[in-house]
Amino acid sequence: MTLLGISAFYHDAAAALIRDGVIIAAAQEERFTRVKHDKSFPAGAIRYCLQEAGVGLNDLDAVAFYDKPFLKFERLLETYYAFAPRGIASFLTSIPGWIREKIFIKKILRRELARIDRLDSRRLRLLFPEHHLSHAASTFYASGFQEAAILTIDGVGEWATTTLSHGRGQSIEVLKELRFPHSVGLLYSAFTYYLGFTVNSDEYKLMGLAPYGDPGSGQTHAFREKIRTQLVSLAGDGSVHLNQQYFRYAYGLRMVDDRKMERLFGFPRRQPGAPFEQHHLDLALAIQEVTEDIVLKMAAHARELTGSPRLCLAGGVALNCVANGKIQRAGLFEELFIQPAAGDAGGALGAALAAYHIFFDGPRVPASRGEDLMQGAYLGPAFTEQELEAVARQHASGPERIDSLDELCRRVAALLDQGLVIGWFQGRMEFGPRALGNRSILGDPRNPDMQKKLNLKIKNRESFRPFAPAVMLEESGTYFEMTGQSPYMLLVHPVRESIRNALPPGYHQLPLTEKLYTVRSSLPAITHVDFSARIQTVTSQSNPRFYALLEAFRQRTGLGMLINTSFNVRDEPIVCTPQEAYRCFLATDMDCLVLGNYLLHKPAGSKAGTGPGTDASSQLAGKQE
Repeated sequence: MTLLGISAFYHDAAAALIRDGVIIAAAQEERFTRVKHDKSFPAGAIRYCLQEAGVGLNDLDAVAFYDKPFLKFERLLETYYAFAPRGIASFLTSIPGWIREKIFIKKILRRELARIDRLDSRRLRLLFPEHHLSHAASTFYASGFQEAAILTIDGVGEWATTTLSHGRGQSIEVLKELRFPHSVGLLYSAFTYYLGFTVNSDEYKLMGLAPYGDPGSGQTHAFREKIRTQLVSLAGDGSVHLNQQYFRYAYGLRMVDDRKMERLFGFPRRQPGAPFEQHHLDLALAIQEVTEDIVLKMAAHARELTGSPRLCLAGGVALNCVANGKIQRAGLFEELFIQPAAGDAGGALGAALAAYHIFFDGPRVPASRGEDLMQGAYLGPAFTEQELEAVARQHASGPERIDSLDELCRRVAALLDQGLVIGWFQGRMEFGPRALGNRSILGDPRNPDMQKKLNLKIKNRESFRPFAPAVMLEESGTYFEMTGQSPYMLLVHPVRESIRNALPPGYHQLPLTEKLYTVRSSLPAITHVDFSARIQTVTSQSNPRFYALLEAFRQRTGLGMLINTSFNVRDEPIVCTPQEAYRCFLATDMDCLVLGNYLLHKPAGSKAGTGPGTDASSQLAGKQE
């Protein structure tokens, strides 16, 4: 049985194809259109999935869309009615589009699919699982667990903003749900907006900014208390009630009432591009801590209600890897699985899995012991040797072909040890927001200048953004306070005391720039300002080529770890094709590019046009935000 799942029209459109419960292919549309967070119908992703599976649309048993647009439309109408007349501007903006497009979803799907391939629309079966069921299916069925508690937490689906479910075998039973307008995801997005970032895009920047706040300051404490007493009522089970006097997302064109928030916190909304001041940092920390408290209470209630020692997470809030790490360290569950494409892109996969296991009553696919069914999230396009060679031969100085994997890894490890930055393009592209060793930019985590070099000269992004370590699984416990695996870079844990440096007096009162460039450990490029790291563990089974490179670096330096950041520059999606990787290589100060077995060096003395923002002060002032 072959099923296609689709998510589209809101953000992070994607497609996924499964056959008899096995994931064949999955990809986000942004990788094909090169429009970051592209919400349009995922024609490119669908074409790829069909090609990878070797099928046409008429070979499919069903197409599953990841939510129920009619229920969502009902929620919009009821909400506008409840808040009338305040939502008139938003109503006039959004409803015409709904009437013109989304409300006629079946017609739209058939029309768009017919543009891709020959289609007998009379026999095409269209299925519409609820949004949070798609999230739940994406994590439970892919986890390999036969029984688990399931938490899905995001902004909003149709009505639900959070669900607590119990997965057993093929079934998913929803036990509790939190409904709009009360939403953990929308609460976090409201502060994303208020601190000058872009909603539904930059929430991870807010998470990265939070550790620069002063955890012991009276200001941070006061912000926490104002959030907890004025904005959010938090129950013991983690459910929240948001004071709608401060928010406008339910009916307006903005997330919050700017004037009321300014009166509450004592400063206006930070404008994009404005400098960060200490009150911005402390407020970021306060909302992050409140969010962690909420998510922990939800997780504890999930354990209490289901009795399960296993937890599956999905929804956009499941990408908050700091909160995920807190859940793991709390010891509430023996096993934790987080869908690597936890946001709306993963809904495409969940829709297909829900259709197979629930609608068609398809049996569960057995997983190898200790493994999930996501295949390392390497579910996107791969390219042939001939395609890689054709791109490599465009290089002015010519490529160097190294057929021995051991020799290639030794050579690249030596370059990394010299402080060079390497673009690493291998195999199938990752599904989800993280590069996991196939579309990666790599560096030496021991180098105290590497974070600044990567952020300002290659990624062209804000200096405060941290970088993640990719570490051999067997080495991870040496450097991090963690047990078990973190294959999808979705868990944050502290670095071990043994590699930390003493902080200077008054560290938490230092300006952001001084905090940023304080050498905090023997691995300064991956140690965040609060002594944490967002960890990816790598095994020889999950990614043999990337593991071989880590082993080569370990043999050379004694450290089985590298910086791993996504192969892209600011405001662009991760590269998909070798041609895109080559263009990115030329446009930045990257030193070398590895395309499969081909090693390309930048000509000596060449300088890439990296654009503005080559010093820390301009970046930290938000000049490129």
